[in-house]
Amino acid sequence: MANLDRVFHSLADGTRRAVITQLASGPASVGELAQRHRMALPSFMKHLRVLEASKIVVSRKKGRVRMCELRPDALASAQTWIEKERRMWSTRLNQLDAFVETLAEREKTDGTR
Repeated sequence: MANLDRVFHSLADGTRRAVITQLASGPASVGELAQRHRMALPSFMKHLRVLEASKIVVSRKKGRVRMCELRPDALASAQTWIEKERRMWSTRLNQLDAFVETLAEREKTDGTR
């Protein structure tokens, strides 16, 4: 559950979501990623560390350049949780709909007596 919390924490920030979107196109250097964001490099690196802590992004040093890569499988825990919640709420809403229909039918039959 702790990793799920880290994944959602990572996704909660627009800068980090933008980095994920950038990396969906393929690996990129820290410099390339940071270039698109209006912030100092140390501030950007904090975002990158959050993404690495949740294992959504992995980085490795290639010569003097740090390359980052997306690990989409790290989002699987969030996807599983969201799907479970969606099924549960869909069931509850279907039950509510059936209940409201039952009440409406009762109202209709009680009103015609």
